[in-house]
Amino acid sequence: MAKMWAGRTSGVTNKLADDFNSSISFDSRMFSQDIEGSMAHAAMLGATGIIEQNEAKKIIDALGDISEEIRSGKLAISNDAEDIHMFIEEVLTERIGDVGKKLHTARSRNDQVALDFRLYLRDETDILTEKLKGLIGIITEKAEEYKTAVMPGYTHLQRAQPITFAHHLLAYSMMLLRDLERLSDCKKRINISPIGSCALAGTTYKTDRRFEAEKLGFSDICQNSIDGVSDRDFAVEFLNDLALIMMHLSRFSEEIILWSSWEFKFVELSDSFTTGSSIMPQKKNPDMAELVRGKTGRVYGDLMALLTTLKGLPLAYNKDMQEDKECVFDALDTVKMCLDVFSGMLSEITANTENMKNAAKTGFINATDLADYVVGKGLPFRSAYKISGEIVAYCIKNGFVLENLPLETYKKYGDFFDDDVFSAIDLENCVKRRISEGGTGINSVENQIKWVKEKLGL
Repeated sequence: MAKMWAGRTSGVTNKLADDFNSSISFDSRMFSQDIEGSMAHAAMLGATGIIEQNEAKKIIDALGDISEEIRSGKLAISNDAEDIHMFIEEVLTERIGDVGKKLHTARSRNDQVALDFRLYLRDETDILTEKLKGLIGIITEKAEEYKTAVMPGYTHLQRAQPITFAHHLLAYSMMLLRDLERLSDCKKRINISPIGSCALAGTTYKTDRRFEAEKLGFSDICQNSIDGVSDRDFAVEFLNDLALIMMHLSRFSEEIILWSSWEFKFVELSDSFTTGSSIMPQKKNPDMAELVRGKTGRVYGDLMALLTTLKGLPLAYNKDMQEDKECVFDALDTVKMCLDVFSGMLSEITANTENMKNAAKTGFINATDLADYVVGKGLPFRSAYKISGEIVAYCIKNGFVLENLPLETYKKYGDFFDDDVFSAIDLENCVKRRISEGGTGINSVENQIKWVKEKLGL
């Protein structure tokens, strides 16, 4: 079948070349944006007198019908078409004849595909934003539920200091809030209109690019037509934002996997978000968290794929740039699915607060508080640090923890030790006394929850 671009060549290509060249299998998801862009382009052509107003209306009405029929399933997108742009133009021309052929005046598929891609990612950014907000909301609800639950905080995966489970959870709220900010910032650069750049050099027609951009809700136009058709920075930035979201989900997944193990037993995952073993009946596997962790590598790969595709491309458009969509679509679908699954999994998670507290009682995670106690008695911190370290060493050697070490033993390390030392190293008190802004103290955690809710508009 001859192509709509036939002229310089016969337009007849080998079936193998057709299949290799075709993008309809993946860019068909942009049909709505393609039609939206075409309707705005037709309106601009009519408003500037490049085509007659009645012709523009005829095109717009027909495109509206095509859009509705695709949505309803009445019109199936043909996989025989080269891409979604050609499919819609072919259907349009079949329905309204030569008037339909006027739609492509003063534009190229180069700026058309750039337009569709930007419109699509702009829409998807809004969807991602809502999913992220939903997950942050769930995390914050869990933080409210467990704001007094004491657990060990870790550095180097070694028990370090006592914290609350809420405080730990809220760290992920902060990460995901930054992801929201990045998506919002990325959207500013997505929301620039390339249409009117044409193939690369602009057009001889007296178009109104700003009319078209405004009709499509863009904040500005690409200022250089070569850059307009060849820029995919926005797609790389979008992928980078997705990779960061997955990195945060993966870190959280790793901790959930550890916490749900028998070795930790800090949390219990619901049956609806775990699987069993085909041979070991006692198993309850955190497969959803493991898959989120595993799919992170996939999204990283999509980012590297696009960076590698773009790294040696001369200006302006090259067919290599068709490779931008599959990696972005794959990463986008993966992240949306992971956010949905993770949100469901986390909403049904329960904390074993007793196990958390028991773990906090071992590992000498109140040793810093012991040092602070000694500082309060008038010694410099480095001296207090040394004394506390010696006491910990004694406890390890003789089978004590700081809480049950006799007062007379404490006094061997300094006459300033008194009964108040046991209050100073009590785990709940250790948490309560961390009053610095952003710390694990109850008031601080409550303020963090309030701050997150304000950011979410709750």
